[in-house]
Amino acid sequence: MIDGFKKFISRGNMIDMAVGVVMGGAVTAVVNAIVNHLINPLIAMIFGKPDMDGLLAFTFNGATVSFGAILGALLNFLIIAVAVYFFILVPINKFRDMTEAMLVKAKLKEAADAKAEADAQAEAAQPSAEEQTVALLTEIRDELAKRGA
Repeated sequence: MIDGFKKFISRGNMIDMAVGVVMGGAVTAVVNAIVNHLINPLIAMIFGKPDMDGLLAFTFNGATVSFGAILGALLNFLIIAVAVYFFILVPINKFRDMTEAMLVKAKLKEAADAKAEADAQAEAAQPSAEEQTVALLTEIRDELAKRGA
């Protein structure tokens, strides 16, 4: 039972999930700082309230409905989505595309090098035009020497 738990914890996807949770916490801290120290002060300048929780709120029979809190949560979500997309997904996709392009380029270079080497070996195996001419003249000379002897 303990061995099964150890395997479960040490699996790659479990570690990836743990890294994702830690990174999510870090992104949340950054987004909260942006909201609390940039967006909420801008809202306070415009609407006179320090955050959106009290904005567009009404109370009826002791229950308070706050559309501002919903807007604030949506704004937080959009900021997180933009941050994750532009600062995590776009660089990872660019890196992945560059890696794939480099792999294709390396494979093409290997294929070209192999073809050049095969061509060089084939060319080395065949005599050059000058060598063929010398061999033919030598053969003619030898044949003429046989007939004249």
